[in-house]
Amino acid sequence: RRQLGGRPPGFLVARPHLPLLGGAATGGSYAIVLWAMTQAPVAVVAALRETSIVFAVTIAYIHDRWPAAYSGRATGAYVSGTVTGGFSGRAVAGMLASSIGWQAAFLALAGMIAVMATGLWIWLPPEPPRRDVESGSEGPDGPDRPIARGSVATLLGNPQLLATNAIGFCVLFTQVAMFTYVTFHLSAPPFGLSTFALAWLFVVYLFGAAVTPFAGGWSDRFGHRMALGAGTAIGLAGAGLTLLPSLAAVAAGLALVATGVFIGHATASSFIGSVTARDRGLAVGLYSTFYYIGGSAGGSLPALLLHGGWTATVVLVMVVQASTFTLAWRFWRPRPGQGSGGNGGVARTASSARYPYDGLPDAG
Repeated sequence: RRQLGGRPPGFLVARPHLPLLGGAATGGSYAIVLWAMTQAPVAVVAALRETSIVFAVTIAYIHDRWPAAYSGRATGAYVSGTVTGGFSGRAVAGMLASSIGWQAAFLALAGMIAVMATGLWIWLPPEPPRRDVESGSEGPDGPDRPIARGSVATLLGNPQLLATNAIGFCVLFTQVAMFTYVTFHLSAPPFGLSTFALAWLFVVYLFGAAVTPFAGGWSDRFGHRMALGAGTAIGLAGAGLTLLPSLAAVAAGLALVATGVFIGHATASSFIGSVTARDRGLAVGLYSTFYYIGGSAGGSLPALLLHGGWTATVVLVMVVQASTFTLAWRFWRPRPGQGSGGNGGVARTASSARYPYDGLPDAG
């Protein structure tokens, strides 16, 4: 194995622990949100804030510590962990709360998070001194560095990042709209599913969690636009399947929709780090803002189409899905002076300069 600075490549050392980080943050936060919506609404803000902070810092960390040729796979592994953690948080909290009480559910989740946090503290390699990207001097950079005046304006003036923010909006819009309004569809005739049965719809998330790490490899090998295009195609096929009058077809369609959403989220998150050398945490934070706004829109706008039934909701979602790929195809093009290699033609960033991996094979 190649050694960089006396340690194995970060991709080989720390990648198995990225799903651990995602699961620790997401599983506990989702369970807190589910409880807090009925018991203590103010806790919803705290839980979502914690999730978004961990997400922003982790994506910035991935692109700061992983070579560009592997950033897609590392991001895919992390997103897969968030998906698995989200499902686990719902399942564990639901089973314990129904049989023992919500206090026991919270104690169990706290214990799980503590074990995962301890594992991360032990297994993640120590960070070397950070260098300022522009001046090359030792000093804080990223989340610890004060945000320079005009940083937000600079990021918002980047059309590639603006398009990525819009893609994030579309991604969560799709997920929330489909999984919120399909419950009305499946609780009505001819399906007539109970509330308990509807709760297990989230099992289809696990299929997407298994596929997402491979999607990160597609992004590294074939480029971000192609990976997002594959995710969009999968999601469109899944949305169409949910229109069939068959419970098996609807379940399979939801699994494909979830897979497409997770591929899109992982690809967009990876792209952000590839085109920003400074203020990555801030850039991911802006993306998260648009991402959650899209979720809010996905939970509310389809209500205006309830008179059109489930078909109207699916058509709206498919339009949003198509818009996702249209934005990527239009704006995720290499800029003048950028390469056209396996990383989708993005610029060599500080991390790719710090880790000269040009000779490594681009494994899928």
